[in-house]
Amino acid sequence: MGFNRVDKQERRFKKKRMIRKKVYGTSERPRLVVFRSLKNVYGQLVDDTTKKTITTVSSRTKELQEELKVLPDKSQTAKVVGKALAKKALSLNIKKVVFDRNGYLYHGRVKALAEGAREGGLEF
Repeated sequence: MGFNRVDKQERRFKKKRMIRKKVYGTSERPRLVVFRSLKNVYGQLVDDTTKKTITTVSSRTKELQEELKVLPDKSQTAKVVGKALAKKALSLNIKKVVFDRNGYLYHGRVKALAEGAREGGLEF
């Protein structure tokens, strides 16, 4: 018998709570949060001390639309989003981040976004 959507979501939220006990972002080293929907991938930098989002980039960002049209799959899209997020972070003088996979497995699009961010110059 397979899992239904509620079971999967509940499992992810349990993992997310466990991760968030350990992962904490500051203004010097913000938290890079990944969210993936069925079609898109989102990355944002969050300062947990002030509870504010510093910057965000997604596969829906207008500046990336032309570049993303030619890509064949979602993993490569995630990599481009990671590079764009790193570029934006470096322009804000943020070089080091804490990676928050948000309950997702470190595989596929989540891993691709992380690798793109590393290639873009972020350290975590």
